[in-house]
Amino acid sequence: MRTLYLKSKIHRAKVTESDLDYEGSLGLDFDLMKAAGMREYERVEVYNVTNGERLATYLIKEKAGSGKIGVYGAAAHKIKQGDIIIITSYGYLEEAEVEFHRPKIILLDENNKIKQVKD
Repeated sequence: MRTLYLKSKIHRAKVTESDLDYEGSLGLDFDLMKAAGMREYERVEVYNVTNGERLATYLIKEKAGSGKIGVYGAAAHKIKQGDIIIITSYGYLEEAEVEFHRPKIILLDENNKIKQVKD
């Protein structure tokens, strides 16, 4: 049986831009995306620490090293510039993989720079 598990998490990202009239959904600094093992167009779940909202969307690349976290389109109704969010991705594991699986956790500072990587 395959079961869905946490694959990676970016913890306490600060939203730098929110735009209702933009095509796309969640823009993420490409360096952060790579560090977490996430890919462009991957489905992610986003948890808004600031207001408790939750949503599922997909990733688009922002410039590497920019620290940019952009929330675009309909998602901008739930997440605003300055909000603190958690971005998660999940993957299916076979029973034999579960014991050895460890998600990659990226902890950010107040400027969206990596302060710690747990894996």
